[in-house]
Amino acid sequence: MMNVPMTVSSMLERAERFFPNKEVVSRTLTGVQRLSYRKIGERTRRLSSALEKIGVQKGDRVGTFAWNHHRHLEAYFGIPGMGAVLHTINIRLAPEHVTYIVNHAEDSVLLVDEDLLPLIERVKDQLSTVKAFIIMTDKEKIPTTSLHPVFSYEDLLETADPNYAFVKDIDENDPAGICYTSATTGNPKGVVYSHRSLVLHSFALGLADTAALSEYDVCMPVVPMFHANAWGLPFAATWFGTTQVLPGPQFTPQLLAEMIEKEKVTVTAGVPTIWLGLLNELEKGSYDTSSLRAILCGGSAAPRGMIKAFETKYGIPFLHAYGMTETTPLATVSRLKSHQTELDEEKMLDIRSMQGLLVPGLEMKVIGAEGEVEWNGAEMGELCLRGPWIADEYYKDERSADAFVDGWLHTGDVVTIDPEGVVKIVDRTKDLIKSGGEWISSVDLENAIMAHEAVFEASVVALPHEEWQERPVACVVLKDAYKGKVEKREIIDFIAPQFAKWWLPDEVIFMEEIPKTSVGKFLKRALRDIVEKEMKSTVE
Repeated sequence: MMNVPMTVSSMLERAERFFPNKEVVSRTLTGVQRLSYRKIGERTRRLSSALEKIGVQKGDRVGTFAWNHHRHLEAYFGIPGMGAVLHTINIRLAPEHVTYIVNHAEDSVLLVDEDLLPLIERVKDQLSTVKAFIIMTDKEKIPTTSLHPVFSYEDLLETADPNYAFVKDIDENDPAGICYTSATTGNPKGVVYSHRSLVLHSFALGLADTAALSEYDVCMPVVPMFHANAWGLPFAATWFGTTQVLPGPQFTPQLLAEMIEKEKVTVTAGVPTIWLGLLNELEKGSYDTSSLRAILCGGSAAPRGMIKAFETKYGIPFLHAYGMTETTPLATVSRLKSHQTELDEEKMLDIRSMQGLLVPGLEMKVIGAEGEVEWNGAEMGELCLRGPWIADEYYKDERSADAFVDGWLHTGDVVTIDPEGVVKIVDRTKDLIKSGGEWISSVDLENAIMAHEAVFEASVVALPHEEWQERPVACVVLKDAYKGKVEKREIIDFIAPQFAKWWLPDEVIFMEEIPKTSVGKFLKRALRDIVEKEMKSTVE
């Protein structure tokens, strides 16, 4: 067989050749732009040429600090296309973490959206390796900034080579990208993606039993392009010639609903908090979402009640998935096996509310206290993964030894696997609640509470207990229409039939908002601090 290297640039070249007139719909600060893949290809080649002209060399890291829009998409291909490494930086990280990852990755150039300039200006003096800043804006002139030296993205493209030939002497195992985890404790950890891993992961997104992405689709990644490469969707969608809708900066549930309707989006992807917001918007307004064939949801467990509401009220199929930065990120997708389609609706929903089956090409096992556990749907243990798009280490980080053992990634997620091979996340190792020597899943309690019609979102945390070691406390945000009208006891009574009595939370705390991480997950460390203070003040 021919040993032809898999490269990121080859995916864009296919879109240029076979789907030159398909569109990328890009929302920016000034409005919506529509660019063909032919135009995206030309601009991407100009970007590669421009980076070379200002001194970027093969292997250099080039950071992006940007929203989901066409310029960011061009960077996805233009940076690896000239042999450099794409570093997508989480714009919601604390300033000290932004400083850490830029310096740790040794970024030589940063591409920055104009509205995000203040965030970079705040830390510019601590960025020891950055030699130039490129401002991405629709304006003719770049805004005044304290950054130096600074270039206009559009000015650089205007004088660059539109026929630049993407670098071909690349080993497919060379780095193409790097993402850092959104750390809840300690510094973020870097994960390096090779050209090969990104291409293979894109293959996986096109499989019929995963996202089944194709040229027929209109794909809107709501998941940020700085979060695990928007789950790889911009790479795969470009390769397949899929129309892309990039929602841009500071979007709202209303804007998402309007874009789905106007652009006839067929596939969209994001974390549960995004879809809770959209569900709330659909309940308030009137939108045509009939084009949607799938909502791809990951990042944390999706509430069963939310999945049911999307499907029964609005006829929108829901694809529950699981992954992490270290898995590029797609690892499992919850689709029914053919014989399971004969089950009753509730049983099918039970299965599809789990994280699902392993994506073809990967391997998994579950390790408990006494070794590998049986796939019986009951025994719990830590999920371990390996495969061609699974990381094998963290970038220049001693913590690699804890997570990567004997060729397996230890995910830190506690799961069960049933005899059909369906994975169910029980909890993060650090979020399990140990009460009286027995384990309680905060995820199961959260999903049950969020099925209540009055609940917008809920998170369950452990609090220390003198007798039982730990006990669960539920933090609940009510929908606006129900605020002040629901008693704590109603929440407990609602979930009581589903759990043993000792599983039930000792306390329900109503809140206006639950703290979240930079990528929309519940920030349980901060939540525990809030709850401890609340409980202490109640006692006093």
